[in-house]
Amino acid sequence: MSERWDAAPDNEPARPEPVDPEQPSDGGEPEPTAAIGTEDVLDAEPAQPVAAEPPLGGKRARRSPWNRTRDRVLVAVIVVVVAVTGVVIGVNSDNAATVAQVAATLPPDLPLAPAAVPGSLTELWQAPSSATPVPIGEANSVVTADKGEVLGRDPLTGTVRWRYSRDLELCTVALAGIKVDAVYRKDTGCSEVTQLDTGTGRRTAQRNGDAELGTQLVVDGSHVTTTGKKLLNTWRDDLVKSMEYGEVPAVVQPNKQPRTGCTYGTVAAASGKIGVIERCPGDPADRFTVYRASNDEADEPKVDYSTVLAGKNAKLVAMSGDLALLVLPEQKLLVIYGGDGMQKSAYPLDVPAADLAKDPAGGIMTTSWTAQGVYWFTGSKTMAFSRDDLTPRWTLSNSVGPGVTFGDQLVVPIQGGLAVLDELTGTTIRTVGVDRHGYTGPVRLSSVGPVLLEQRGPTLAALK
Repeated sequence: MSERWDAAPDNEPARPEPVDPEQPSDGGEPEPTAAIGTEDVLDAEPAQPVAAEPPLGGKRARRSPWNRTRDRVLVAVIVVVVAVTGVVIGVNSDNAATVAQVAATLPPDLPLAPAAVPGSLTELWQAPSSATPVPIGEANSVVTADKGEVLGRDPLTGTVRWRYSRDLELCTVALAGIKVDAVYRKDTGCSEVTQLDTGTGRRTAQRNGDAELGTQLVVDGSHVTTTGKKLLNTWRDDLVKSMEYGEVPAVVQPNKQPRTGCTYGTVAAASGKIGVIERCPGDPADRFTVYRASNDEADEPKVDYSTVLAGKNAKLVAMSGDLALLVLPEQKLLVIYGGDGMQKSAYPLDVPAADLAKDPAGGIMTTSWTAQGVYWFTGSKTMAFSRDDLTPRWTLSNSVGPGVTFGDQLVVPIQGGLAVLDELTGTTIRTVGVDRHGYTGPVRLSSVGPVLLEQRGPTLAALK
């Protein structure tokens, strides 16, 4: 049967109309079955059913084992368990237990500090800050830290501008350059470290470490070192570990540390070098060691020198350049060591024995620095030293802390207030009364703009 296409309406396609091949078209002879210009095609065979193509290897596909109802139920249960596990992990993760509220803008500029210490100072505000050994004032902000919370405050009002808190206890917080390093306790050590911008509270770096409980931070330029009895860790200012000294956890290669079995006393740092008092088995007295803050291998210290001292119970007060200032209580001497590990000079020391009976908490002597001097609070006196060569200058008795520059003058905390001193001679210019509300313990000072900060044990107070 052939097909003839009749014209279709404009809105419908043409449909074929059956034609009887035995009847002539238009009453004439039947038309030929093939015409010039057409292709002569053989009649097609009837269509055969197509067999399903076997899988590779010539074997027929097996029925999926996951088509039954119980299999679909099992898959659904697995999906639910995975989802619930993800939620539980998220709820209990560090991020879920962290509150990070940054300041929307940078803090406004503060007025300049006065040229001279005012004749009277009034307490503007106070706040708990048990995790800051020294007051932190930087970038027109004051930072307080207590329990698990670090707060950035307005220096004049104490108003909280930013907040960072975790469900962990703070070990210590210190100013490192223009950033704040907050060290949190995790399990049996102080291992969680967060770095914050002092102006906004924005996180700038984080790391896990191996610091011991009771650690404090020794800050020197571009490096920060954690103190400890058996391990000292040093980081760069971006919290990347640059050196570890002592009992290194998870030792990869043994015998990289210079000595084993030692415990550590006081620690100080300067010019990319770290000094530490060591007490090692086999040594007849304390040992003083200076090593580099970084090396090609972070677990292989590069030691500049290590020398056994003349006695025990030694203290490292401060380092400046290649020089180190040490105390030898048994000999009642202050001694200065040079970069070659040799003693350069010695001076008599007159302080009560109780001041030097034991190492300070955290392994850091109570010192402060100004552009001209280094100030050490012995526990009953404040001693001044030249910043350049660490030679002694003067001693102030009956003080309660080291001094700082406020405006253009040196102030040292004393019972009942502050002493304003001539920085070169130690002569008292005048005193300023401060009401500390019954607190009589040690006081650490700092300042930001026209605000003087006092750390009174676990409390920070702002004065103006």
